[in-house]
Amino acid sequence: MAGRDPFDYPRDWEADVVLSDGGTVHLRPIVPTDADGLVAFHAKLSERTRYFRYFGAYPRIPEKDLKRFSTVDHHDRVAFAAFLGDDVVAVGRYERLDHGPSAEVAFVVSDVHQGRGLGSILLEHLAAAASECGLRRFVAEVLAENAAMVRVFRDAGYQVSREFEEGVLHLEFDIDPTEESLAVARSREQAAEARSVHNLLHPKSVAVIGASTEPGKVGHVAFANLLVAAFTGTVYPVNAEHRSVRGVRAYPSVLDIPDPVDLAVVAVPAEAVESVLDACLAKGVKTLLILSSGFAEAGPHGLHAELRLVGEARAHGMRVVGPNALGVLNTAPGVRLNATLAPRLPGRGRTGFFCQSGALGTAILADAEARGLGLSTFVSAGNRADVSGNDLLQYWETDPDTDLVLLYLESFGNPRKFARLARRLARTKPIVAVKSGRHAVRPQLAATSTEIDEASVQTLFEQAGVVRVESLAQLFDTALVFAHQPLPAGPRVAIVGNSSAIGLLAADTARMQGLRLASDPVDVGPQAAPEEFAKAVREALTSPETDALVVVFAPPIAIPGTAYARALRETVVELGERKPIVSTFLAAEGVPDELAVLSGDGVPTRGSIPSYPSPERAVNALARVVRYAAWRQRPQGTLVRPAGIHTEQAQGIVRELLEADSGKTTLLSDAEVVRLLDCYGIDVVPFRIVSTVDEAVAAAGELGYPVTLKAVDERLRGRPDLAGVRLDLASEDSVRRAYETLREVSGDDEVYVQRMAPKGLSCVIGLQDDPSFGTLVSFGLSGLVSTLLGDRAYRAVPLTDVDAATLLSEPRTAPLLTGYRGDEPADLAALQDMVLRVAALAEDNPEVRSLVLDPILASPDGAFVANARLVLGAPPSRPDTGPRRLRAINPQD
Repeated sequence: MAGRDPFDYPRDWEADVVLSDGGTVHLRPIVPTDADGLVAFHAKLSERTRYFRYFGAYPRIPEKDLKRFSTVDHHDRVAFAAFLGDDVVAVGRYERLDHGPSAEVAFVVSDVHQGRGLGSILLEHLAAAASECGLRRFVAEVLAENAAMVRVFRDAGYQVSREFEEGVLHLEFDIDPTEESLAVARSREQAAEARSVHNLLHPKSVAVIGASTEPGKVGHVAFANLLVAAFTGTVYPVNAEHRSVRGVRAYPSVLDIPDPVDLAVVAVPAEAVESVLDACLAKGVKTLLILSSGFAEAGPHGLHAELRLVGEARAHGMRVVGPNALGVLNTAPGVRLNATLAPRLPGRGRTGFFCQSGALGTAILADAEARGLGLSTFVSAGNRADVSGNDLLQYWETDPDTDLVLLYLESFGNPRKFARLARRLARTKPIVAVKSGRHAVRPQLAATSTEIDEASVQTLFEQAGVVRVESLAQLFDTALVFAHQPLPAGPRVAIVGNSSAIGLLAADTARMQGLRLASDPVDVGPQAAPEEFAKAVREALTSPETDALVVVFAPPIAIPGTAYARALRETVVELGERKPIVSTFLAAEGVPDELAVLSGDGVPTRGSIPSYPSPERAVNALARVVRYAAWRQRPQGTLVRPAGIHTEQAQGIVRELLEADSGKTTLLSDAEVVRLLDCYGIDVVPFRIVSTVDEAVAAAGELGYPVTLKAVDERLRGRPDLAGVRLDLASEDSVRRAYETLREVSGDDEVYVQRMAPKGLSCVIGLQDDPSFGTLVSFGLSGLVSTLLGDRAYRAVPLTDVDAATLLSEPRTAPLLTGYRGDEPADLAALQDMVLRVAALAEDNPEVRSLVLDPILASPDGAFVANARLVLGAPPSRPDTGPRRLRAINPQD
C-alpha cells in the first residue's frame, strides 16, 4: 500500500462538511497538483500561525518539502485539504511512525478561518482514514502556548496522555471511537447543522433574483410576499430590465447590491440559475433558495445540472434549498420572513413543519391556518438537493420557539441518520410524519429479502418515537392535540357527552385503539343544562382513574351549542391544564372560537380544545398521543456491544472478499460466512461438506454422533422427500444410507454433515436493507405459518438492550419461547445476545446487504445456529457512520 498512486485515493474520503458557523467546505485528500494551492495557502498564514505549526519562522515552503507535502501515498502518509472554492483553507496530515500502529498528526488552519471548527473536522477525518489503514494511535507535538490546538485534542473525547518538556506538549491517544468521542462528534454535528438552518431562517437581508414587475410571475409573488409579511430585514429585488419593482429600487445583479446578502431567493428559468449561482458565490451569499423548476424532476439533464449546482455551492460555503421549492418562512416577531409562494404568513405558533412537496405546500399552510394551528417555521425543500429534513431535525432540537415537529416526507436522504436524529429529538419534542408512497413498489428491496408489511413499518417508526399517520388530515388531527393539550399519564380514557349513540362510537373506537375506558361513557342527556354538562366534565377530569377525556356533543335544540362550549372551556381553565381533552363539538374541524385560548397574536394556543367532525377521528388522534406518551415513558435502554467482537478482523475479511469479487454483490460460501460470523461470536453448529460416502462417515465420527445430513443445494433443502434424511443419525450405517438417498434425489455428490444441535424451537434472525430505515434486524419463528402470516418483528440499527428484548417478544408466536402450556422456556438471554451481535455486525459492516440465520434452535440450553446465508455488496451510498459529512451528491440520492 505504501507505493500507492498519489492520485488514487479512496473516493469515499471526499466530503462536504458543515462548519460551526453553518458554512460549508469541501474536504478531500491532497494530490500532487495541489502544490500551487498549498504554496498560496502557506503564503497567507500569519507568522504566528506558521510558528505554531512548524515551531519556527518557516516563511516559505522549500521545493523538497513542497513535494513531500503534496505527494502522499494515502496509506502510511495521508493528508487532507479543506477547500473553499479553489482556495485551500486548512490542511491536516498524519505520517506512520516506524511502520507501526502509530502516526504523528498535525494540522494548520488559515487565520481568517480559525474558530470555525476546521481543526476538529480534520482530526475526525484523519482518524477515520487512519483506522481504515490499520493505525490505532495518534501522537502530536504542540507548543504549550498554542491553546487553540491543545483544545482541539483535549475536547475530541479521546483519552489523551500528556508529557511536557521545554515548552512542548507531547500528546498520545488511541483513535478507536469511544462513547465520549462519538458523543462529541454528534454534538458538534448537531450544532453546525442547526446553525446552517438558523442562517436560512434568520436572514438579515434577502435578495430576490428574478423579481418581476408582472404580478403573475413567480419572482413577483415571492418579492411581494416578503413585503406583505413585513420582513424585519432588508429586501433587494434583482431585475436587469427595470429600475424598481413594487416601488423598491432594483439592482441589475446581486453583485450590484451594496450591502451583504444572507439569503438569495432565485426565481429565474432553470437555464439561467448557473449564472446566478456564480454571482451569488462571488457575492458571498450564505444560502440559496431556488424556486425554479426544471431540474431533477425534469429528467436526466436536469438532474445533472442540479448535482453540479449543489456541488459548486457547497464547495464555496453555501447551503441550497430546492430546486423546485415552495420556500421557507419564520413567524418570529423579530424576523417575519415569508420567502414562499404562499400569500400569507401563517399565525405564530410553536410547530415546525418540513415538507418535500412544493405543490402541496400552499395547501398545507392554508389548512394549518384554517384549523387553528400556528407555526414557528416552515420549509418546503422541493427536490431536497441539499437541505433536507434531517437538517431541520437538527435545528428544531435546540430551537426554543418549536415544541412540535411535523413532516411530510416522500423519501429519506439518509435513513440511518433520520432514525438517529428522530429518536433523540422525540424524547423532548413530538414528531408527526406523513410518509407517502407506502404502497409503491420499492425496487431498492429487490436485491435483499421480502418487503416489510405495514404493521412492521409502523413499529419501526414507533421505535424512533415518530408518530406516523396516513394522510395530511390525520397529521393535523394529531398535531392539534400535541400543540394545544398536555401529554396523558396513561391510557385510561373517560367519555362525557349528551348522546349515548355518539358515546358508544367513541368507546368502541377507544377499545380498538388499545385504550382503556376509565368508566362507562357518561351521558348527561340531550336536555341537560350547560351547568350539568360542566359538572360531568369536572368529575371526569378530577377522577384519579382518568388520564384523558373525550367530549362528544350533539347540540340540543333548546339551547345554543356555544353555551356548552364555553362551559367546557371555563371548566378546563378553572381546573388548570392537567389532562388532554379532545371533542366533537359544533361539528367543527380544528379549534372553534368557543374552545380557543388565544395568544397575543390572536392564534389558538396551549389550552385550546381541538374539535373533530366525528368521535372516531377525535379518539384516533388522542390514541396516537397516548402511544407517544407511553413511548416517552419507557426506558430507552443502552446501546450494547457484546464482548468478544473483533471489528477490525471482520472488516478486513469483508474488504478481502469484496476485492476478490471486484465489489460485486455476492452470496458467500458457507466457510466464508462462518469465518465472518466468528468475528462476532456467532457460532454455527459445526459441519463438514463431503463428496463421498466414506468422507461422510469420517466427518460424522469427527463431529460426534448424532449428526444430520442435508443437501448443499439450497433449492432442495425444503423438499418433503428429503425430510427423512435430516433426522438424527446415530450410526455409521444410518449415515451411509442417508448419504446415498441424498445423492440419488439431488443428483449431487456434495452434502452437509452437521452435528445435531440440542432440540428447540426453530427461529430466524435476519438483516436487510430498507430505503426508509436503513439496515433492519428481524426476528420470528421459522415455519410456513409464520411466513404466511408475516409474523416478523423489525428494529432499525443501532439497537439498545431494550430494543433487542422487545424484538423477541413482538411476534404473535413469541409466547412459544416462554414456556407456553408448560413447556420449558427457551434461553431468551442467549437469543437477545445473538440479536445484539447481529446488529453490531450490521453497524460495523455496511457492505453486509442481507443475512439470514435460519434455523436457530432456541432451547433451554441456549441458541444454536444451524444454517446461515450472507450477501455482501457495495455499501449503501448514505451510511451514518464515520466522521461528520453532508450526504453525498449523486443520482441515487
